[in-house]
Amino acid sequence: MIFSRETIAKNVFLFCTLASTVTISSILLFMIALGLPLFQESSFLSIWTGPWDPYQGLYGIRPMISGTLWIALPATALSLPLSLGTSFVITSLGGRELRRMLGALVRFMTGIPTVIYGFVGIFLLMPLIREGFGGAGMCVLAAVIVLAILISPTMILFFSDSLLSVDPGDVQAAKALGADRAQRLLYIIMPKALNGMISGFILALGRALGDTLISLMLAGNAIRAPRGFLEPARTLTAHIALVNAADFNSLEFRSIFTCGIALYLFTTTAVIAVRFIGRKKSVMQ
Repeated sequence: MIFSRETIAKNVFLFCTLASTVTISSILLFMIALGLPLFQESSFLSIWTGPWDPYQGLYGIRPMISGTLWIALPATALSLPLSLGTSFVITSLGGRELRRMLGALVRFMTGIPTVIYGFVGIFLLMPLIREGFGGAGMCVLAAVIVLAILISPTMILFFSDSLLSVDPGDVQAAKALGADRAQRLLYIIMPKALNGMISGFILALGRALGDTLISLMLAGNAIRAPRGFLEPARTLTAHIALVNAADFNSLEFRSIFTCGIALYLFTTTAVIAVRFIGRKKSVMQ
């Protein structure tokens, strides 16, 4: 029996899809299985909403969940307009030399190790925050600013690729009707590039939620829920890194798998929500 190339390609892609689904599901089951002793010793609600104090038998991860949201969401929100503006200049609004220079700079930024961003934050940003607002400088604000810069190249590249993938014929038709560059960008290019831009936003948000070094180096790692941008905080990923040396059989160590489940749920929720919004907008158009 001879299979066509299309059939072979279809089966290969189907296998890859199933393998990805099984792998992701297995990871979730793995984290649930290893975190099960903690759920057996403490109530489900207290783990998700309670404080962290192992000496008192309290293993709640609410402070880390709060710290993660305080850092990741503002960082993504701060990076979004910066990334949009840069991608607009690279693809449509800038001159040839400016577009080439910005594109090379963004590609260069993607290769910079995260620890370098962390060192820049420690030696340049933290003293400015300390002198301008007081305190030690290791706070949510420092982590938000550096993390926003860290994830911006990811969004810029995705946004730029999506904008450049729009059919040139549609753009030229709008130009023939008298639309200027800004009008072509807003009314022709952006609506057609929306799905790809949403994918870039999801990837950047996932990176912000999952980043470890920036929060570990700049956020202060205080085990309490922050109430402002000038207070220290500990994220879920930083907590996993700091607790990883504990005894394997201890409930303290088992809490890192609960943190992993929380990150898994955050990322999944973000993907579903943004995909739903993007699909709803596509249907309306």
